[in-house]
Order: sequence, then C-alpha cells, then structure tokens
Amino acid sequence: MPVKPHSTEEEYFAREDSLKKKKIAAEQAKKLAEKEKQQLKELHWMRCPKCGMELQSIKFRDVEIDRCYGCGGVWLDDGELDKIAQAEVQEKKGAVMRSILNIFGEPKKK
Repeated sequence: MPVKPHSTEEEYFAREDSLKKKKIAAEQAKKLAEKEKQQLKELHWMRCPKCGMELQSIKFRDVEIDRCYGCGGVWLDDGELDKIAQAEVQEKKGAVMRSILNIFGEPKKK
C-alpha cells in the first residue's frame, strides 16, 4: 500500500513549485522590460519629447546640444548644463581681465 504524504509535505512542495514558477515569471518579465525599453529608445532616439520632431545637434560653447526647430526646445544630456555654466564663468573671468588690460594696458597709438 502506497504511503500518503502528509499535508505539510504537500504544502512544502507546492510552495517550492510556486516559488520556481514565480522566479521564472520574474526573469521573463525582466527580459521583456529590457526589450521594450530598447524598442522605445530606438523609436524615440533624437526626437523632441515635446512635439516629436527630429532633433538637430548644434555646437554651443564647445558642447553639442540637441535643438528642436519645430517647437524651439533645447535638450541637454547629462552634464552638458554644467559644461555650459563652467564655460560661462570662464568667459566672464576673461571679460573682466580684458577690461582690466584695456584700462591699464599700453596707451593706444594715435
């Protein structure tokens, strides 16, 4: 006569089976999410998030920024705002120095 498993044993195996299926489902969802993310990136690459027109790269103070000529939006990548701000500070320092040199520099020849 076969031995009937106890209910706690059945619960254990049912729980283990459920955990395995849950893990497999999570892995499949992760792969699907990565695939969807990649597809969205390809679909929206260099497109204006505001109006959907194609973005054009332009150079501004040695930084390539993305400009939309449809709505006039300007889009910056990570760190580009800091580079522009730093260039602005350097430019102002240079302007002050030029002003000082103009004041105290050699007299202009007539």
